[in-house]
Amino acid sequence: MARKVAKVLLPAGNGRDTGKTFVVTEWPARVGHSWASRAMFALANAGVTIPENLANAGFAGLAAMGIEALGKIPAHIGQPLLEELFQCVQIQPGTNPEIIRALVDDDVEEVITLFKLQKEVLALHVDFSTLAPQLTSESVGATA
Repeated sequence: MARKVAKVLLPAGNGRDTGKTFVVTEWPARVGHSWASRAMFALANAGVTIPENLANAGFAGLAAMGIEALGKIPAHIGQPLLEELFQCVQIQPGTNPEIIRALVDDDVEEVITLFKLQKEVLALHVDFSTLAPQLTSESVGATA
């Protein structure tokens, strides 16, 4: 089975990035697992209690814990994790869907676009169908 791919077309209202198309491709399982594990370790080292039922849930567990929990990771550890997410992002620089290339710094002109792309990478990796059974009222209460 092929990795998941999402095309992200930025509509009007995205400033200088309006109309740009980005391609987000899922990491291989081993790479995604490594990233999610390092994020979980960073959370644990920051003193965040990780519910037992989410400890091995990878990206889905991170999603269940919420962005507030990720904000507790020290910047010097969290920033490299966020930067790694851009490994999943390419750009379709024109209208030909066959032409896709790696990002260069000048491809993104608005800071908010960077946040949107990181969110899209995380969303692509989170399988909410496997997340739902792992959530219990106890784990949800622990992250609220």
